[in-house]
Amino acid sequence: MNSRYLGALTLIPVLVMVFLGGWPLKIIVSLLAARALFEFYSVTRKKGFRPSQVLGYILLAAYLAILISGGDAFGSLGTIIVAGTAVGFMMMVFSEGFDLSDLSITITGFIYSGVLFGYLILLDSLDNGLIMVYTVFIISWVCDTFAYYTGRFFGKHKLIERVSPKKTVEGALGGAAAGALGALAVGIATASSTGIEPLHFLAMGLLGAVLGQVGDLAASAVKRYAGEKDYPKVIPGHGGVLDRFDSIMFVAMMVFFYNQYFIR
Repeated sequence: MNSRYLGALTLIPVLVMVFLGGWPLKIIVSLLAARALFEFYSVTRKKGFRPSQVLGYILLAAYLAILISGGDAFGSLGTIIVAGTAVGFMMMVFSEGFDLSDLSITITGFIYSGVLFGYLILLDSLDNGLIMVYTVFIISWVCDTFAYYTGRFFGKHKLIERVSPKKTVEGALGGAAAGALGALAVGIATASSTGIEPLHFLAMGLLGAVLGQVGDLAASAVKRYAGEKDYPKVIPGHGGVLDRFDSIMFVAMMVFFYNQYFIR
């Protein structure tokens, strides 16, 4: 428990940089994405895969450079993935120790770690972007907290036991409801400054809480597939970046797309 408290303290500077927005957010998100990519490759190596870290980090650096400079992220993403895939096929030809599964893991790691984390940078660039970044964390934190306590006191039915034995249906429902209400509270508190109807925040909260829990389960599925309990530890008492930010990555993606298509 003491190590978890210490870990929570070490996260404070990270969260301060995220909540400041602008360059502090871009810098810390880039570092988190790089660490997440390392963790993903490290875990998959336990299963016998040999992803190319060099290629993965080159793709990540190229995509982050475009995000940070304000370039066309989506237009460039396809080019980056195609170029990375082409280079990977060349590596398969000239390197006996690199095969199609290794290339797949390399590209998947870049998309999972780099592209999903990048949505925080994309959100920050929107009108009311910093409020949307706050909303992402509120949805994720409130959902996680209430899912834990709802499951602890009322949980009877396992959610997906083979992926996460302790999670329950009751906990998932409690987390989803709480995440929606937490986002609604943000919407009500900021309605006068953003001009956005609070019901949009309620919708983002519900969708985000559901997707955030899927993101949590997805990260657990990767670990279980590799036979690992945690990702390589970097936060005392909390595991790795992917152990702490797995749900936030998916919530950020959802909130960004909701803003793009439903909030005008």
